[in-house]
Amino acid sequence: MLSLHSEPVQDHWLDAYGHLNEAYYLVPFSNATWQLQEYFSIGVDYFERTGAALYTVESHVRYLKEVRAPAVMEIESMILGSDAKRIRFAHVMKVDGVERSTFECLGLHFDTRAGKTAPMADNVQSALKAAAVSVLPDWCGRSVTLDKK
Repeated sequence: MLSLHSEPVQDHWLDAYGHLNEAYYLVPFSNATWQLQEYFSIGVDYFERTGAALYTVESHVRYLKEVRAPAVMEIESMILGSDAKRIRFAHVMKVDGVERSTFECLGLHFDTRAGKTAPMADNVQSALKAAAVSVLPDWCGRSVTLDKK
């Protein structure tokens, strides 16, 4: 797991019940994704130099335990897998060491100048493969359903 991002809960992110509104769980997860991209050298500087970016095409958020202010959300990140044009990654949000939410995502490497997906550089692909977890967390790959497992 990579610990690349943390941030405090903002008061304007709270809902009428006094806890973090569901939409605002995505803000620290998105901010953690930017940090993850920077870690693998595919962030803003990379975009400005190459015109390529990571586009989110699918995500899944689990809300496990409420978050109330004041709190600092610690986000741990992991690479679940990758290929030349795709990255599957996840974030785990913790407050006071307690898991509060998880985020799983699939991103495409997109060349904005060509208007289509494109392979990442070999060194980036190698770094992603080397960083991938060997065992996926049991919550990865789930879908929303009423069926009991």
